[in-house]
Amino acid sequence: MEQFSSGIINFIFSPNFRGWLAFARIAFIIVGALLFGFIIFALTNTLWLKRLILWDLQEFFTYRPFGTRRVIKDWSKTKARLDMGLESEYKLALIEADSLLDDILKKMNFSGENVGERLEKLTVASLSNLEELKAAHKVRNNIVHDPDYHLTLEEAKKTIGAYEKAMIDLQVI
Repeated sequence: MEQFSSGIINFIFSPNFRGWLAFARIAFIIVGALLFGFIIFALTNTLWLKRLILWDLQEFFTYRPFGTRRVIKDWSKTKARLDMGLESEYKLALIEADSLLDDILKKMNFSGENVGERLEKLTVASLSNLEELKAAHKVRNNIVHDPDYHLTLEEAKKTIGAYEKAMIDLQVI
């Protein structure tokens, strides 16, 4: 077997090629080099390599799923809105919290078209405060659909607390 493979290698790299065989050899070497270069280019400029290696390494060393750093940053901005002292900021904080939870549930592949449908399909085993979360989502819907809805700081803190507990249960913050 070794003689066969060394014979093939000697045949391919022998300098005795003439005519069209020499042209084919050069063409295949060029095409092979171009394809190899394209593969390297594609791997370095697409998310595939990042997902395969870099994201896994980050998850391994931080003991957290990839993307939690962004969630924590967004969550801290959302909670900071409660310190503004404006009702409009409280409402915006609840809308952002609901949107953030929706993104998290989508990435975790929970089925449903929106947060309400996803919450209906969840169980208490998935989220320990599921009923509080459903009530918080109703408050969010009231804010979005009723421009005259009034929200107090206490109600906003209670509702944000429900979203925070859900995110802690889902291990993203």
